[in-house]
Amino acid sequence: MKYNFQELATLYKNTLLNDVLPFWQKHSLDHEKGGYFTCLDRAGKVYDTDKFIWLQNRQVWTFSMLYNQLEKRGDWLEIADNGAKFLAQHGRDSQGNWYFALNREGQPLVQPYNIFSDCFAAMAFSKYALASGEEWAKDVALQAYNNVLRRQDNPKGKYTKAYPGTRTLKSLAVPMILANLTLEMEWLLSPETLENVLDATVKEVMGDFLDSESGLMFENVTPNGSHLDCFEGRVINPGHGIEAMWFIMDIANRNKDTKTINQAVDVVLNILNFAWDQEYGGLYYFMDAKGYPPQQLEWDQKLWWVHLETLVALAMGYKLTKRDACWQWYQKVHEYSWQHFADTEYGEWFGYLNRRGEVLLNLKGGKWKGCFHVPRAMYLCWQQFQELV
Repeated sequence: MKYNFQELATLYKNTLLNDVLPFWQKHSLDHEKGGYFTCLDRAGKVYDTDKFIWLQNRQVWTFSMLYNQLEKRGDWLEIADNGAKFLAQHGRDSQGNWYFALNREGQPLVQPYNIFSDCFAAMAFSKYALASGEEWAKDVALQAYNNVLRRQDNPKGKYTKAYPGTRTLKSLAVPMILANLTLEMEWLLSPETLENVLDATVKEVMGDFLDSESGLMFENVTPNGSHLDCFEGRVINPGHGIEAMWFIMDIANRNKDTKTINQAVDVVLNILNFAWDQEYGGLYYFMDAKGYPPQQLEWDQKLWWVHLETLVALAMGYKLTKRDACWQWYQKVHEYSWQHFADTEYGEWFGYLNRRGEVLLNLKGGKWKGCFHVPRAMYLCWQQFQELV
């Protein structure tokens, strides 16, 4: 064995507590206006003060989750508090839909054009309500969650650009995130709602989006789960597919469903075999199922979250099944990720590499990267390896 489980548990624990969290605690708090700065350069300097609702809510979730599950630290709760109160005051329109972006003061900049802002609000306020004991935070969480359920079949609503009826596709992002979100909110939901939503989302992900022939997870399918031969219909998003699979493992493990756990592990391994760059290493960002040129110009970039979610899925898959393929792949992805993304000089992880694995943007946070994937993966991998010890 190249790595030992105790060393890995210690690596993830130390990186989380002594590197990643201090970086965000030091650089991201807006003490004056509330909320967080997420546009941070390599050293943590703020280069833009706009506030993106996804990332604001994700940071509330991160510090609330760690407060609940790791240690009741007052400074963590204060950080969560700083975001939650700002968001409760400024984050929604008059109908209760969550905006996409605000300016520093909290005035809306971008309309609530899809439900992912609501998803992360529900996640954040559920964990914050548990941490703070605030009743109002429960109400915010449930209102956001019900919004997601109500809008799941039409996530963009009036903001969709698609012409109705010609090419109707549904996206993997909605059921996969709903599966994870529902598990996150278990303590707030009725047992009936919990089981119904979990059953429906697992069936949809593993039934409609999983292609039985290739064993790959497709990003977009028709409402009945068939494929359309067009750009959107052929797109494979390796990171999404792999992240969805650890959500499924998590749910299946709760139900002691070893068949589904092994099926999810199979999908992870299929995606890795399909999407690993044989020449330079690392996972592609987007691919075309038939090998045609992808429409996304950034298709061959290597992204932080894709590799982190893969480390979580492989650690979890190995812990639950002890399959050697998970362990072999884990070591390969671990070496690539820690070698290329971790910034030993200024802390935290780079987000965007070119195909060759060179740093493309040396930011630590921006419009899409905040305090979420890195700390969540560090925490989850630490826990998996600690259990393996």
